[in-house]
Amino acid sequence: MRIFPLYLLLLALLAPLDAKKMEKQSPASGATLKPLYSSLDPLSVTENLAFYELYPSSEEGKLALNQAWKLLGAQSVAEKADPIHLPTFDIQAIISLVTRQPFEAKVELSKEQLHLVNTIASPLHNRQKKGHTVWTKEEVLALPSEEIDLARGLLIFQFDEAENPRHEIEQYEASLDLMALQIAARLPENASDEEKIRAINRFIFQEMQFRFPPHSLYANDIDLYTFLPSVLDGRRGVCLGVSILYLCLAERLDLPLEIITPPGHIYVRYHEGDQIINIETTARGIDPPSELYLGINTRKLHERTKKEVIGLAFMNQASVFWAKEDYAKTVALYEKALPFLTEDPLLKMLLSFNYLFVGKTQEALKLMRPLRDLTFDEAVSPETIPADYLSGKINAEGIKAVFLSVDETRASILKKQKEIQQILQKYPQFRAGLLHLATTYLQLGRASEALEVLERHHAIDPHHAIVEYYLSVLSIERLDYNRAWSYLSQTESLLKARGHTPRALLGIRDALRRMSPDPS
Repeated sequence: MRIFPLYLLLLALLAPLDAKKMEKQSPASGATLKPLYSSLDPLSVTENLAFYELYPSSEEGKLALNQAWKLLGAQSVAEKADPIHLPTFDIQAIISLVTRQPFEAKVELSKEQLHLVNTIASPLHNRQKKGHTVWTKEEVLALPSEEIDLARGLLIFQFDEAENPRHEIEQYEASLDLMALQIAARLPENASDEEKIRAINRFIFQEMQFRFPPHSLYANDIDLYTFLPSVLDGRRGVCLGVSILYLCLAERLDLPLEIITPPGHIYVRYHEGDQIINIETTARGIDPPSELYLGINTRKLHERTKKEVIGLAFMNQASVFWAKEDYAKTVALYEKALPFLTEDPLLKMLLSFNYLFVGKTQEALKLMRPLRDLTFDEAVSPETIPADYLSGKINAEGIKAVFLSVDETRASILKKQKEIQQILQKYPQFRAGLLHLATTYLQLGRASEALEVLERHHAIDPHHAIVEYYLSVLSIERLDYNRAWSYLSQTESLLKARGHTPRALLGIRDALRRMSPDPS
């Protein structure tokens, strides 16, 4: 973001925002305003409108307003047959919407102002999609994914219980339109896709300063940082929230992006031929290597459709209520996601667990039986909980225990550890319970106890790649190189069967080879 000179910032802080008061007090003379005006970024809508807000009666203020108006493309609208003349049209709310800070009150546009924004934004690319003309949930679901207007689709479902949903939707779409127009103002004619990416990154992460919230905030209120309206209002979002914002802006600027979901995460990427640009929205749009998102049990990256993204938003919200042990609300939200993710095995598995928690056993079994011993396409090892439940090796309460959330405190880890230990006394062959118990020991820095628990898992099932990998690493730490080679060999065999050779595994092999020769 362009930094104002110090004296301009001081004047901005001291100058009243009310135009009539400003006229009376005249905080700056014409001679003072000229250098201030000349220091404005000529391509920044926000700077020019902020300057106009401070000095609306000055000649320079009017020039700033005219420049901002040009950048937004509104001047061409005013020159058409049915003009909206600035002297008779109240644009203050539109200005406030552009210059508003996240701590300031939400701005409401009138019908006339919404019409003006919509007219200015008519050249934006999302207007070409059928999804921009629909207003009901049924119409959104009937559309092919490529015809969905992502913002419209999300907002229709998120405001389905509002008193006046169309009004709410139009307000947030106007905000997105104005953001897209500000980005477009910086783009050259016939801008390349790479130039669009740089411009969106600059706007979101530098000018608007969208940020990833601290863990203490989003852990309990992830829905506030997932849903598009909350992200726009507060300028804070988790990976899904900011990725959705990024996609909505890209859609308006005719920038084709892919939606990628590693386990527990989402990011967007540009993919054209051999060129891939990853856009990590939790780290200000940096381009990390794709291998960073792969792991021992993640062999490929899952690409999502826009329709699936709508479902993922409800899955994220469901996780909040699951953590609060409100299983009925969790079920309702997973069911809301289901029409968008009809074939998603993870959603079906999570929904089946929560059906168990609310006593809908038959519904749970119907979803769970096809998942028995299923290996997700992007994974190396199969999911074990459905098979263990169907085999009587665990009950619903045991499944609840492994999904207990932990925060940054030792107390929460100990609480989960104690509950899993009690479950394992009754169900000693519950594989997910053993893995989660070992994880709590690792979180507490108690490697020897973790090793003992993982060896119990290995004795029951030696085919879980994560378990075998951890056993190899922990054996190296104990200088037990023979066992380390044995567990590493088993890990490599499991990964090879799924066509996966992650860098982490190669690093362990190189480290172990320096300490002890390969016995094979």
